[in-house]
This record gives sequence, C-alpha cells and structure tokens, in this order.
Amino acid sequence: MKFSDILGNHQAVDQVRRLIDSGRLPHALLLHGQPGVPKLALARAAAQYLHCSNRSCGEPCGSCPSCHQHQSHNSTDTFYSFPYLKRDDESVCDDYITQWNTFLDECPLAEDYQHWLALLNNENSQPQIFVKESSAIVRKMSLSSMSGNDKVLIMWLPEKMREDTANKLLKLIEEPYDHCRFILVSDNAQAILPTIYSRVQRIELKPLSTDVIASYLAQRHHIDMQDAIAAAGPANGNVVEAEHALDHGNENRDFHTRFVELMRLAYMRDLAKLKLWAEKVAEMKREKTRRFLAYCARQVRENFFYNLHTPGLNYMTRDEEQFSTRFAPFINEQNVEQMYGEFNRASTDIQGNGNAKIVLFDMAVIITILIKV
Repeated sequence: MKFSDILGNHQAVDQVRRLIDSGRLPHALLLHGQPGVPKLALARAAAQYLHCSNRSCGEPCGSCPSCHQHQSHNSTDTFYSFPYLKRDDESVCDDYITQWNTFLDECPLAEDYQHWLALLNNENSQPQIFVKESSAIVRKMSLSSMSGNDKVLIMWLPEKMREDTANKLLKLIEEPYDHCRFILVSDNAQAILPTIYSRVQRIELKPLSTDVIASYLAQRHHIDMQDAIAAAGPANGNVVEAEHALDHGNENRDFHTRFVELMRLAYMRDLAKLKLWAEKVAEMKREKTRRFLAYCARQVRENFFYNLHTPGLNYMTRDEEQFSTRFAPFINEQNVEQMYGEFNRASTDIQGNGNAKIVLFDMAVIITILIKV
C-alpha cells in the first residue's frame, strides 16, 4: 500500500509521512473519521513506509524485501488486531487471519464493516476485541524485531474493545516497549474508552468529496461519469456507501421502473391499476420495500431541485434524468414536502408491520391528489 493509493485527505497523508520522515511518529497514533473514509489503508501505507529500506519521493519503494512482505501480508513486524467472534475462551484474532487477509485484498482502499461481518459468516453478530487478544498483543510486542524495524500493531475499530481488554493494554500503550508503534483506526473515536483515547495522538480524516469518489468509481468500475456521480453524491463522503449503491444498480433500475409507473398511473388517476401496482410492490420483502420507498423519496427531492436548473444540486443517472426532463415540473413547492413525507410515512408504517398492500395503495391514492397540486 502506498500513500498515493489513498483517496483524498492529502493533508492527513502528508502529516503521517512527515512524522515518519522526521522520526517523530508517536508510539500511539489514532486515525479516525466517519465510516467509509480510507483510514485503514493509510495505516497500512504508514507501516509499509516505516519499514521500507529504500524510500523514494515520499513513498515506499514497493520492491525491497520489506515491501514485498507487506504486499503479501507476511510482514514479520506488522501485526493486526480487529473485532472477531469468540469461539471459546482462547479465541484471538489470529484464528481469523485467513478471513482478515481476504478482507484486506477485497477492501483495499475503504474498509467495509458489513463485508467483514460476511467474511465472519455471521452478519447478525457483534464482534468485539476480547481480553485474550490483549495477552496476545502484549506477547507479540515484547518479542524482538525479526528485521530490525519498529514493530507496528494496527488495531482496526478500537471502539469495539471490551473494557477488560483496554485495561490490560493500557500500560503497554502508555509505556510501550522500545521500537513499538500502535496505529489505531476508528470509525467512532468518541466511543473509544477514555483511558485509551487520552493516551493517543489523533489525526482526523475528512469525508471524501463527491468528485473524488466519482472519479474512483468511474475508473475502478469503468462506468460513465454521470452514473458515478449519481452513486457518489448521496453517499455523503462515504466511498463504501457509494460502492454499495453501484452494487444495487440492478435493484435501482427496477426501482426506477416502478417509480415511473407509480407517477404515470397517479397522473392518470387509474386507481384500479394503482391497486395492482401496490400488490406487486408489496410482494417484495419488507426491507427491500423500504429501500424502494427511500429511493422514491430521493427521486422526489432530485426532481424538485432539477427545476432549479443547477446541475451541481442533482445526482441522477442518465435514465433518471431523461425521465425528469418531463416529470420534474410536477414536483413543486406546493407538493414536494407532502409527497416526500408520504413516502417516509409509508416506510415507517411498513417497518411497524403494517399491511404493505394497504399502506402502499393508500400512499398511491394520496400521490394522485398531490401530483396535480
């Protein structure tokens, strides 16, 4: 991993690089920011740069033995700690090292917590960093370096440490062994136990811009820039959410078809066909129906702003924009809030186990009134 691979946050990247170059990298560093910002990637780049024997132009060389070890997940002086499932009282992170290496390969630039849960094969689980792991960390960091480099422990999501785990690591973090570095990577720094949080130097990474995420998506997935912006815009700086939006591309196309059908039938006030539409949509599972209603609410918002003729306010695919050229005038200041609210109300009612057919038909009837306001 190189610094140039990191998406955005050039100031934070430069700060980490300067700390290493000057020999002032703290013994305990916290990289934090909202989910979907590439913090773990920066930690990995920092460890590789620290160990590289032939740094060049502020980057690890990528060709020395140490760099090859990092690239193959075999660095003898780099250790990882992360939330895991407790199989028994002896469970530690090393029990999941195969899944972890797969995770690093499949999520190289932005760590996806839901993907980690999937690799653990239990997406309803609540992984933690258990007290036995603290003993394993103390043992690893007490060993002599295999290559003469500083030993580095990268801990992903320290906010998921149990209190007994943190208490056992506290002295080591406060008074580490010689040539030991801790790099903590957090999605929620405020949830880290105060005893740990107060003993680390902190660098915050900011949400990514829409342009940065869109350029990354367009290059990685070979898609049109407008479609990339449509996925990146609503993600609020979270590259993982933007990736998920692309993964749901087929789903969103189906949602768009259903949304267009709803609005056309509502305009014609064809209640018989709207009833059939509601029954068809209700056949989807509850959570998918709620995702559809969230999509509809977003399309109402997009069409309202489309009337302002300010492209920077809109995040629509080409198909969505083509429909909006004709449909947007029907969304105005007289009905936008009520229509947006109806989709959210229907979602809330379905979440509360309301009869989806009745809820959706009721919503559709109200839309027939609002669309001609």
